[in-house]
Amino acid sequence: MITTLRRYLDTWPVRAFFMIMVASFIFWGVGDIVKLAGTSTWVAQVGGQTIEAMALQTEFQRSMAMVSRDLPAGQEPSPDLRRRVANDTLQRMIAQSALSSELRELRIVTPDAAVADYVRAMPAFRGPDGAFSKPVFDSVLRNNGLTEPRFLDMLRSDLAQRQLLGTISAGAAASDLAITPLYMSEFEKRSADTLEFALAAAPEPPPPDDAALQRWYDNHPDLYMTPEFRRIKAIVLSPLSLARDLDATDAELKTAFEQNRTRYVTQAKRSAQVISVDDEAKAKALVETWRATEDWTAMQAAAQAAGASAVAIDDSTEAQFPDPDLSRTVFAAVPGAVSDPVKGSLGWFIVKVTNAVAGREPTLADVQQQVRDQVIAEKAADLMYDRANKVDNLLANGTSFDDLPGDLGLAGLAGTMDREGNTTEGTPAPIPGGTELRTAIIAAAFQARAGDPPRLTEVATPSAGGSAYYALIVEEITPAALKPLDTVQERVLEDWKADQQRRSQEEAASRMLAAVKGGQSFSDAAVVAGLVPRLTPLMTRAQPGEGVAPEVQRAVFGLKLGDATMVETAEGFVVAILAEKVEPDPKADAAGYDQARAAITRSLSNDLTVVFTEALRLRANPKIDQKKLDQVAQP
Repeated sequence: MITTLRRYLDTWPVRAFFMIMVASFIFWGVGDIVKLAGTSTWVAQVGGQTIEAMALQTEFQRSMAMVSRDLPAGQEPSPDLRRRVANDTLQRMIAQSALSSELRELRIVTPDAAVADYVRAMPAFRGPDGAFSKPVFDSVLRNNGLTEPRFLDMLRSDLAQRQLLGTISAGAAASDLAITPLYMSEFEKRSADTLEFALAAAPEPPPPDDAALQRWYDNHPDLYMTPEFRRIKAIVLSPLSLARDLDATDAELKTAFEQNRTRYVTQAKRSAQVISVDDEAKAKALVETWRATEDWTAMQAAAQAAGASAVAIDDSTEAQFPDPDLSRTVFAAVPGAVSDPVKGSLGWFIVKVTNAVAGREPTLADVQQQVRDQVIAEKAADLMYDRANKVDNLLANGTSFDDLPGDLGLAGLAGTMDREGNTTEGTPAPIPGGTELRTAIIAAAFQARAGDPPRLTEVATPSAGGSAYYALIVEEITPAALKPLDTVQERVLEDWKADQQRRSQEEAASRMLAAVKGGQSFSDAAVVAGLVPRLTPLMTRAQPGEGVAPEVQRAVFGLKLGDATMVETAEGFVVAILAEKVEPDPKADAAGYDQARAAITRSLSNDLTVVFTEALRLRANPKIDQKKLDQVAQP
């Protein structure tokens, strides 16, 4: 057979056939290679760098998570919002890329030691003892979806950019020509004569007839509706629901305790009265005075007379005292006794310890329940995604809530509620989980339709740490309905009366305003109205006077001297006339003028930074693949 095949291979027809096959393979293969070579993965090109779609997707998801927190619970971001966030994220990445190129050209780098020092100083990463805590550091990064290398790279880049942008913005300087108008506006003071037509003081309207109540009821149906109710069935998967089926061994408890021992240590704290002086002789004299009087108020006066400072420091650990020498002195002193003078780096100290709380390093037995809760919580967190995948697969295959296995750590709920999460009896529906999970379930229940299949949804739960999952189905919808008039007649009467009183006070205030604008004095118009005017205290645009409604304050700064206006407030209506206008004096108020200078300088610094960054971006001539950007923004 092989010999026959070889014989055929030597013939020209077969050779021609194979040549055609080879040519076909070459043609299609090269076509695929060309096609692959022409397929780009970048969303933007910035100078010689590219921003890959995957990198943009990661930053976009992080930005969307932040934006979604401000949306009503359970509401999905609109396509337009997603496009805006995607575009803003890309523009920010383009600017950062252009800045990074400039940093490389200028050879600006941040040393590893500077990054480490900055991280250790960040309050977010401190443990109960006030010092940097690696477990807290890891937990914060995990909750924000960051790895340690990624976070450190971001921080290193941020610090380098601050060096560059700080240099650029340092040149900002505000001239008096720019400062004076802002200062005059911000520190100008005004007062006004006011007259309040309070709703609570409105006269009682005559009783309405049935026709008037019926008209009010017909014109305001939204005030008298029964809420829409929905009967739902839901499942919840959370660390709390998983923890019910978990336990910790003695070995696990011991390991966790040893790894987190500092978390359970109570630091020693002391309260002390401290006098600091720069002269030893004065310090010795103050010691004698203090021991003779033992009165702290008198010692504060004596210290001031001697040019010393006297402060009381309450409930502070050894590391929280401002000076190491002072700290050692306080924790070595006998409580209740005035110490001898002690030389420190900041001068001479005299201390009197007024309260001392000993530190405590507990054993495992002392904190066993806390350690157990922590171990179980960590186990539950590790199980969450695995269990969520199993539940998601089961629901996707059509498994009903009732048929889900009982060993998945799920909590179930069923009942009827309104949009506020209240039952038909008006009590809060018993929804398990924290505030974020409860809010998300209520919102989702009123977005779903009856009969929609359940979908497992993740919810961030910052108050409890980590996240949770839920799925629900809507079994029945009871639409909102207008309550019969006879069942809400008393409320209709109250609402009608309140509206009549509001109209009455609005008309009275309008009459007075018309009289003042017609030439009548404010005091005479007030006498006609039967009310006593009130002169407001002097106020600025930033600081309203005591008892002055914000609406009145804003209106007063829009008036000229002698002008009057009418303003509606929550309590009623106010007629006001500008009575006094005090122009500020920059020479007599150096602090205020410096405050205005600082505000304008900050604004100019920010403007310089924005202009510089935009110039770098334009110089890099970014090219954007709009199609790929739209793909990233898709749900």
